[in-house]
Amino acid sequence: MRAWQVVENGEPSSVMRLSDVDEPAPGEGEVLVRVRAVALNFPDVLLARGQYQIRPPLPFTPGVELCGEVVETGERVIGSPVLPHGALAEFAVMNRAELLPAPSSLDDAEAASLLIAYQTGYFALHRRARLQPGETLLVHAAAGGVGSAAVQLGKAAGATVIAVVGGAQKAAAVKDADVVIDRREQDFVAVVKEVTGGRGADVIYDPVGGEAYAGSAKCVAFEGRILVIGFAGGTIPTPTLSHALIKNYSIVGVHWGLYRQYDPQSIVDAHAELTGMADAGTLRPLIGGHLSMDQAAEGLTRLGAGETMGRLVVTP
Repeated sequence: MRAWQVVENGEPSSVMRLSDVDEPAPGEGEVLVRVRAVALNFPDVLLARGQYQIRPPLPFTPGVELCGEVVETGERVIGSPVLPHGALAEFAVMNRAELLPAPSSLDDAEAASLLIAYQTGYFALHRRARLQPGETLLVHAAAGGVGSAAVQLGKAAGATVIAVVGGAQKAAAVKDADVVIDRREQDFVAVVKEVTGGRGADVIYDPVGGEAYAGSAKCVAFEGRILVIGFAGGTIPTPTLSHALIKNYSIVGVHWGLYRQYDPQSIVDAHAELTGMADAGTLRPLIGGHLSMDQAAEGLTRLGAGETMGRLVVTP
């Protein structure tokens, strides 16, 4: 079968090779899945760079999110494959216990994009931040796969959503937010304070870090919650805890992957909720581009450089 392999650590376009390799053999409790669509994720970029919390032995196949077909049953599923046999291949291996049914209301590309971004957003907004109807939600990188999911989930929860993006093209892609801020043209801190009458945002969704976090601390509301989702901007903030004390806000870490270890049933329950929302048309993943298998490494390089909108999806 054809599969992308990371042969050394570095930028995806430099260290990934499309090769003919043996079909992976599932172990106990695992199943073989024919890959139908792969949603590219920032963790795939970090895996290639050797900067992710998991470091599979070289060479390995990246790809942490897919929609596929279980070979032995024909069931259409979504989920994360078992590394080192990742999703950027014609076949992948998955844990049987972690298979989730693909929503019939979504096509393969949309279904492949439902797991990580939407589960992270769901747990962050509802379980960690307890977002309430009528509150104001600020979402950074709102035109990306992760941010666009948070925008949709925030609107579904009854929040007023302020979206921050980088560039006019990305601003035009954000359809669901109440307010869209192009950070290249506007100071998002000033706009948030103006829109909220000086109160600030009750919940801030930050997958960027760096300057995005620093500005967030300036415009978070009394008893607000800053959700630390990731550091796609490349800089990990070092928050001043005295500032959180003085302004009375919370800094809340969100590591969705840990729920797979400590509370797997919660993931199944969240998937049922998200499937219902997809079936009702309340949410629909933003697909920024469809790529062939040959274009996967190029797509990951663009993703790592912050040059994408929505989710790039590879079809093997």
